[in-house]
Amino acid sequence: MADIKVPVFSESVSEGTLLTWHKKPGDAIKRGEVLAEIETDKVVLEVTALQDGVLTSVAKNEGDTVLSEEVLGTVGDAGSAPAASTPAPATSQSADQAAGPVATEASAAGTATHPDSTGNAPQAERRDDLSPAVRKIVAEKGLDAAQIPATGPKGNITKADALNATAPAATAQSAAPAPVAAAIPSGPRTEQRVPMTRIRARIAERLKEVQNTAALLTTFNEVNMQPAMDLRKKYQDQFVAKHGVKLGFMSLFVRAATEALKAFPVVNASVDGKDIIYHGFYDIGIAVASDRGLVVPILRDTDNMGLATIEKEIAAYAQKARAGKLTMEDMTGGTFSITNGGTFGSMMSTPIINAPQSAILGMHNIIERPIAQGGQVVIAPMMYIALSYDHRIIDGKEAVQFLVMIKNLLEDPARMLLDL
Repeated sequence: MADIKVPVFSESVSEGTLLTWHKKPGDAIKRGEVLAEIETDKVVLEVTALQDGVLTSVAKNEGDTVLSEEVLGTVGDAGSAPAASTPAPATSQSADQAAGPVATEASAAGTATHPDSTGNAPQAERRDDLSPAVRKIVAEKGLDAAQIPATGPKGNITKADALNATAPAATAQSAAPAPVAAAIPSGPRTEQRVPMTRIRARIAERLKEVQNTAALLTTFNEVNMQPAMDLRKKYQDQFVAKHGVKLGFMSLFVRAATEALKAFPVVNASVDGKDIIYHGFYDIGIAVASDRGLVVPILRDTDNMGLATIEKEIAAYAQKARAGKLTMEDMTGGTFSITNGGTFGSMMSTPIINAPQSAILGMHNIIERPIAQGGQVVIAPMMYIALSYDHRIIDGKEAVQFLVMIKNLLEDPARMLLDL
């Protein structure tokens, strides 16, 4: 026998949630096979088999909170039989469902049931299985539930049944007519309550923390993307043939942001208490959408990266994010971030900085708009760009000049490629 244990978490992670079991007791497993997935507030971790054998028992169920190196289950050799498991006691709801609608209604009412004259499903003489909405209508109209014809799929009284039923004749003791029931929308009006995933809860916590602590401000500008588009169109085929990846706009933005960070070091800095930490390196986070929320993997030392390397790393991160394979190391650190809402059609936004960073660049969609150029009105592919920054350490002048520099570099990309 061997124990299946939770992987060792990083120092910043105290616990996780068992997300999924990919095997059940009695299943054969092979070394290296994924047995389960655990979600922390940063990433989803895979628990893999360390030997061949059979999953003999599980100690934790899906949805349980687990700690670092806690035992999840056991693995035995191929001849081992799975440990007998004690079934969980049925809830009152599942027991009612198992008993069937007729039996449930009869036992709840404490009376016998009998078929009606048309041979429809049996009806209880006294009805206690009414939904809150039906019970409210019955009370307001002064109805006798036992006299209401039921058309529900389980022999139950629907709202329509209650609304269509006729109230009994008023008696002498009636002090006032029953109030008219308010109009109730017909058709399904479903709601679903689900808990936040750990990653989503952590994202919410961090974003709210930033809003509560940083002095957020956003400045805007616009970029004529025609020069960048011309560059990409001219060299795309050669670029793909040599590097095996397409030339996109994100790599140009990363290079432009890196040059601007060199010129304005405070935008690359962070706040620690009453200190400002100036970073002598350029690690840029690229916001990537995933099924579990927005994640920000880090491109490290972007000042030493060419366009091809940037594009390859972004593509690799995007693939890992879609597969849920990003690691904590992939998303740890970072001195500046870029987010591209234009991918989803965003025209303008005020992105929130990724603490402890002090600024984030927002890209948006490219739209052809009329602009004045050389004394004439021309149609050009324009993009709004935004820089949200922590006004505690970055002044408006520096923020505006930083964004203007990015604009100038993108409108004349040869300057940054030639290091001018």
